[in-house]
Amino acid sequence: MKLTVIYDNEAKEGLNSGWGFSCLIETLGNTILFDTGWDGHVLLENMEKLGFSPEDIDILVLSHQHWDHIGGVPTFLNMKSDVDIFMPASFSPNLKREISTRRKQADTSTSLLNMDSSVSPRLHDIKTPQEICEGVYTTGELGKEIKEQSLILRSGKGLYVITGCAHPGLPAILDAASSFGNVVGIVGGLHDSQDYGLFKGMHLIGAGHCTAHKKEIKMKYPDAFVDIFAGYSVEF
Repeated sequence: MKLTVIYDNEAKEGLNSGWGFSCLIETLGNTILFDTGWDGHVLLENMEKLGFSPEDIDILVLSHQHWDHIGGVPTFLNMKSDVDIFMPASFSPNLKREISTRRKQADTSTSLLNMDSSVSPRLHDIKTPQEICEGVYTTGELGKEIKEQSLILRSGKGLYVITGCAHPGLPAILDAASSFGNVVGIVGGLHDSQDYGLFKGMHLIGAGHCTAHKKEIKMKYPDAFVDIFAGYSVEF
């Protein structure tokens, strides 16, 4: 299983940065895109430079309904609409309707209105923790004001949690993830969390996007901390 950050506030040389987050997860059976960042053109350009194609992806997971995580969805679906999309059940009905009717363009040189008759996305509402595909789970829809889901990846060493912004708070996210086993790492946006003790024992703390306290986390866990960026990759 391999994770590659496609979109982040920071980027390695040769890639574009942008406010938001997206990562691609390769498993033995599936290729998953987690969030799409804000700008779909940046997403696709970075994806190409990193050796990926929208055609590689069969599952799209959306963490929460903030533009910096779903802004690239229309551009992505113009290139690949035959995907299963897992989103929190609380997403706007209008947004769900728009996404569900989006189809891949027949010719990228024509108007966006000229769509072909390819397969539409298959939407799955997420409310509770469950398996998405082999070795990959969702925490379920968490949070009160901002509803968000995180992903859980099962590896031989334990579980790795992938977060968009962690709005529901790390205690709630890690508690949900722990129902599937022992959490040994986390990657993504950690927002303004100061629950530093929750990182104890983790092998990897990959902090990116909206993480407010990177310096403090790095100081407490120098061996596990990684400041992630577009182009960063890790194998589990």
